[in-house]
Amino acid sequence: MAAITASMVKELREISGAGMMDCKKALAETDGDFDKAMEFLREKGLATAQKKAGRIAAEGIVMTTVVDGGKKAAIVEVNAETDFVAKNDVFQGYVSEVVAQIVNSDAADVEAFKEEKWALDESMTVGEKLAAMIAKIGENMNIRRFEKVTTDGMVVSYIHAGGKIGVLVEADTDGSGAEIEECLKNIAMQVAAMNPKYVSTADVSEEYKAHELEILVAQAKNDPKNANKPDNIIEKMVQGRLNKELKEVCLLEQEYVKAENKESVAQYVANVAKANGCNLAVKNFVRFETGEGLEKKNEDFAAEVAAQMGL
Repeated sequence: MAAITASMVKELREISGAGMMDCKKALAETDGDFDKAMEFLREKGLATAQKKAGRIAAEGIVMTTVVDGGKKAAIVEVNAETDFVAKNDVFQGYVSEVVAQIVNSDAADVEAFKEEKWALDESMTVGEKLAAMIAKIGENMNIRRFEKVTTDGMVVSYIHAGGKIGVLVEADTDGSGAEIEECLKNIAMQVAAMNPKYVSTADVSEEYKAHELEILVAQAKNDPKNANKPDNIIEKMVQGRLNKELKEVCLLEQEYVKAENKESVAQYVANVAKANGCNLAVKNFVRFETGEGLEKKNEDFAAEVAAQMGL
C-alpha cells in the first residue's frame, strides 16, 4: 500500500473541498490514486446528499449574468437551508459558476440542466457537482429555477439586498449607450421594489379582468351603501377600482418611483427615448425573490424540544 502523506491529503482536500479525514480515508481506500480517491469522495458525497435531501432549503441567493454586450442573460435561484450558508463565499462562488453555465446552456429546465456535464469538470454532471457541494457545505441545496433571455435589443440585470431579489429587464431598442442602460437599470429597480405582475395592461387577459370585475361588483353589491343602486351604476363604479388595481400590477402604468413629477414608467421610458433619439420599449421582465412560495425552516428550538419531551 502506498504511503499516504500529509501533502497528499492537503492536495486532495484543496481539489475536492472535502474534509481532511474524508480525504485521508479516500486515499487509503484507493491506495493513493488521486482519480480513484476523487471518485470515492464523489460517491460518498452523493450518499451524504441523499441523507440531506429531505431537509428544507428555503434560503439562498438569486444571481444573474449578462453577456454578449447585453444580448444574452440568465437568472438563477439556488437554495440552501440557512442564511448563514447563503452568505458564504464558497456557496456564492458555486452559484456564480452555475449561472455562468446556464447562460450558454441549451437546457429548458432544471432537470435537463442537471444532466449536463459540469463545464468546469466534465468528469461529472451538474447534478453530481451539486451533490458534491452539498457534501462539502453540509446543508441541503437545490438549483430551484432559472430563466434565460436572448434579445436583439438590450437586457440588463439588477440584484437587490445581496441576492434576495434578482431582476432581468429586456427591451427592444435601436439605441445604445450609458443613458439607455441606466434607464433600464432604473426599470429593473422598479420591478424589484414594486413587484409588478405584467409589463402593461395589454398583457392582462380579458378573463382575468372579467374575473376581477365580477369580484369587485359582488363586493359593491354587498355594501349596504349601494343597496338601492342599479347594476349598471355599480359596474361603472367598480370599473374605476379595477383600472386602479391594474395600474398597480402593470409595470408601465405604475408611477415611476424615482420621479419627482409623478410620471408613469411608460412616460419615463418615452422621455429617455426622445432625449437619445432612439426607439425604446420594455418588452419583458423576470423577477426572482429568494424562497418565495417555499416553506421556511422552523427555528423554534425550544418548542421543538418541548414537543419531543411531550411537554
